[in-house]
Amino acid sequence: MKIEEYLEQKRLEVDQFLEHYIPHTQTTPAILYEAIRYSLFAGGKRIRPILTIASAEALGQPPKALLPVACAFECIHTYSLIHDDLPAMDNDDFRRGKLTNHKVFGEAIAILAGDGLQTLAFELCSRPDLVHDVEPQRQIQVIYELALGAGNQGMVGGQVLDMQAEHQVADLATLQQIHHHKTGRLIRAAVRAGALLSGATPTQLDHLTRFAEHIGLAFQIADDVLNVTGTQEELGKAPKTDAQRGKQTYPALYGVERAQALAQECINRALDCLHPFDHKADPLREIARYIVNRRH
Repeated sequence: MKIEEYLEQKRLEVDQFLEHYIPHTQTTPAILYEAIRYSLFAGGKRIRPILTIASAEALGQPPKALLPVACAFECIHTYSLIHDDLPAMDNDDFRRGKLTNHKVFGEAIAILAGDGLQTLAFELCSRPDLVHDVEPQRQIQVIYELALGAGNQGMVGGQVLDMQAEHQVADLATLQQIHHHKTGRLIRAAVRAGALLSGATPTQLDHLTRFAEHIGLAFQIADDVLNVTGTQEELGKAPKTDAQRGKQTYPALYGVERAQALAQECINRALDCLHPFDHKADPLREIARYIVNRRH
């Protein structure tokens, strides 16, 4: 299969759903929805929702509620980017080649746009008209996965660990802990949500969970490498900012070549986890390979 075609097809499906269900700027308060839509439709790759979709497809039983849940992960991801870019965090002026949210709408509206996207994620997972074909117990499991991946023991906790480690000398264990929480837990939740929606057995869920943990770490290592090797045009923002901020990264600890090798080792382990699955899991396999070969 051609992964670029698959990613583009699924990205369009995600974007069409979001376009339809995210309130437009005619809704009050208009400035809030303008800010939300500004960042949400800024050209993201939609990797997290696509992982949810591909995970469900690997089991061959994707329900109608799949897109609402998948898009919830994109809402969480976009909110995190808006908040990451704020002056109190990474203080970035550009994201995906455009001015960051707070540069356009001001810090207060940017914070509230992030807050709005976070709560929209849980709204999408719980709207009766969107998830009526999911058993209540399974729906609760999915919402729990979303909360766990995004929250204090997931992405938010990882951001705190990342900030605390700035300008410190970190060892491998510390670096892995940061990355597993900062990036890995939300990716893990996205994959597990798709599996749960499709009725995964405990064994299938275990294999897909370990797959997700490996690609989550590979994804963050690849991001760290791109921050060193990418150009502003490729990244859509300034390169080499991690070093300027004293961030603890794999290239800082091991150098670029060793970091790239470690990311590939993670992908190899992830692919091993998919041995029990047939060709329906090929999109997951190709997404794993794409993660370490992308240029942005």
